[in-house]
Amino acid sequence: MQKATFAGGCFWCMVTPFEDLPGIQGIVSGYMGGHVENPTYEQVKKGTTGHYEVVQITFDDELFPYKKLLELFWPQIDPTDAEGQFQDRGPQYRAAVFVHNDSQLKEAEESKEELIKSSRFKKPIVTEVLPASTFYEAEEYHQDYHKKNPKHYKEDRALSGRDEFIHENWK
Repeated sequence: MQKATFAGGCFWCMVTPFEDLPGIQGIVSGYMGGHVENPTYEQVKKGTTGHYEVVQITFDDELFPYKKLLELFWPQIDPTDAEGQFQDRGPQYRAAVFVHNDSQLKEAEESKEELIKSSRFKKPIVTEVLPASTFYEAEEYHQDYHKKNPKHYKEDRALSGRDEFIHENWK
C-alpha cells in the first residue's frame, strides 16, 4: 500500500472523488505542511499554523496507479488560485500535491506540466508539488463528513462554487 496526499480546499469536498474505486483502501481528512504539532481544526482554520487541509489516500498502486489519482485530483480544483479554493479563502485552503517518494514527484511534476501545456487555463498554474511531511488526522467529526452530515455538506458544496467551476472548466 502507498499513500497519496492532496490539498484542494475544504477537505470535505476532496473525499468523494476518490471513494469507492478499486484499490483505494482508505481516505482520511487531515492537516499537512505546517509548523504546529498536533494542530486542531480551530487552529488550522485561522490560517496561522501553515497547514493545508488535506486528504490522505491509502491505495494499491497496482490496482489504481498514482497517475490515475493525479488525473482525478486536478479536475477537483482551480489550479490557478493561490489564495484558497472557491469560497474557502486562506492559506489552509490552498491546493497542493504532497509527494511521498521520488516516483510520485516525477509523476506529479509531469502531470502539472501536461496541464500547463494544455492551455486549458489563461492564468498560470500555481498549485505546488511539495514534499509530504507529518500528517495529522483531523478530528473524528470531519471524517466522512458528507455521510455524517449530508444535508449540510450538500448545502456547503452548492454554495462554494466548486461544482460550477468544475463543470465550466473540466467537463
